[in-house]
Amino acid sequence: MADTLDTMFDDAEAPLSQPCSPAQSPSKDRAGLVTAVNADVDGDEAMAEVDDEDEDNDEEDEAALSPVSRRQKMLSTTTTTTNNGNDLGIDFDKEDEPMPQQHQQQQQQQHTSDSQPELSLALAADADFSTLLSIFYRRLFPFREFYRWLAYGNVQKNYFVFRELSFTLANDAYLRFQSFKDGDELKDKICDLMPVKIDIGAVYNAKPKDKKILRPGSFNPMERELVFDIDMTDYDPIRSCCSGAEICLKCWDFMTVSIKILDRALQDDFGFKHRLWIYSGRRGVHCWVCDDRARKLTAEARRAIVNYLEVVKGGEETSKKVSLNAKALHPSLRKANEVLDPMFTKRLIHTQDILSNPEKWKRILALIPDEELRKKFDDQWAANKKLTPHDKWLQVVTELKTLSKKKPAVASTALEILFQYSYPRLDSNVSIGLNHLLKAPFCVHPKTGRVCIPIDAKKCDTFDPFQAPKLSDIVNQIAEYDLSNKDKTIKVPDYAKTSLKSHVEYFRTFVEGLEEEAKVILRARRAEEDKKLQF
Repeated sequence: MADTLDTMFDDAEAPLSQPCSPAQSPSKDRAGLVTAVNADVDGDEAMAEVDDEDEDNDEEDEAALSPVSRRQKMLSTTTTTTNNGNDLGIDFDKEDEPMPQQHQQQQQQQHTSDSQPELSLALAADADFSTLLSIFYRRLFPFREFYRWLAYGNVQKNYFVFRELSFTLANDAYLRFQSFKDGDELKDKICDLMPVKIDIGAVYNAKPKDKKILRPGSFNPMERELVFDIDMTDYDPIRSCCSGAEICLKCWDFMTVSIKILDRALQDDFGFKHRLWIYSGRRGVHCWVCDDRARKLTAEARRAIVNYLEVVKGGEETSKKVSLNAKALHPSLRKANEVLDPMFTKRLIHTQDILSNPEKWKRILALIPDEELRKKFDDQWAANKKLTPHDKWLQVVTELKTLSKKKPAVASTALEILFQYSYPRLDSNVSIGLNHLLKAPFCVHPKTGRVCIPIDAKKCDTFDPFQAPKLSDIVNQIAEYDLSNKDKTIKVPDYAKTSLKSHVEYFRTFVEGLEEEAKVILRARRAEEDKKLQF
């Protein structure tokens, strides 16, 4: 039995991303297709709950999203042969079966026919966004790992089939409630539509694409990963280096702190093992908690977890957003403070100029519930220009500690200020709602051209968002690799020729960990079934 289970999850040797067949090339009349699809979507359904990172009002160069004809011309150089309807070179439902000899020969022919067109990819480096995106989907997107992730070892029947995905197209058309029978069908559709954004939704109790024909009220979300969305714009009230969609390495410290604190809490406090952190491609990070029990959480349980983790509360009209008891601080928050204190005192008060001028230090002083002490600090700091932000903060901590002996109400003030200016800011709606959509890993952000890559939480200190692979760069890297290795006969998948290599391999390792958990679940289920048969 164990051997059979192991075979089910063997990572069969197959190309990660073969080009789509010519039959699946983009339609020349996409506008008609979009119109037809949108006609079947109600207005309220089209207004999906998605992460709003891409919904900025700032004007960008939208010319990069066209023309389609130019992209189609480029596709003719990268699409040459079919693969008998199986682009990925593997039957997802029968990974334990050996690949037929005829299919292997077709793959070898595929590699031979691809080798020459690859050289022309150098021309694509200066192409428009849609042209580069078509190359990315056909040759670089990790469809195989993506399917394996969302299938979760096929332990639960129809888990992938009942999953909602949504697509945002280049003309801003938004297609909800898309679903697919397997990874091949998903890839064919993506290669056909070329969405500029892919969102992942819940696993429903029926195929999302059949929603229209189901009885009203019978279509409901059943499971979904526990997700967290941390957006840099939520830090605009406290960051001074950037605002809106803009980021820099100074304010990226907020994301680093968020990853460290939340990842530790999710692992140590809740015991979740499978946590996938993803760079959003522009100004934030997402976390996908993929454990079996996390996916089965009810909305109420998700709300309880968010309430446990959430510390900074209140809207723009609320000045004091944190309330703590320093003498009885929760152990989880004590652990968080071990990360926050050095980051705040050594970096944030300097990089964000929190105490550098009267306008900014008065925001800090407003959080001190003692008018006399507020005036004392304001006068001293205005009179002594030589005081550094670090000097001022030490004064705050020292004076509040002394004052707390007479006025216990200020005993936690310094800690509350520190947490308000550095603790993770969560979008609770994203985490609680089962029907909320979140951007898929390995999307390409249309405004930055950067790929939404995984982040190793253990190495988040070294993550640089400006080093995330850019679409134009990785296409160039394929061309450069092929030109330098055109005489070599060893087949190398396209992603391995680029800076995506380590990120795809990290994602594959993560998926393999999920499949190991699926094996355990299958063994336990079958052992239980065998026990019942004995009676």
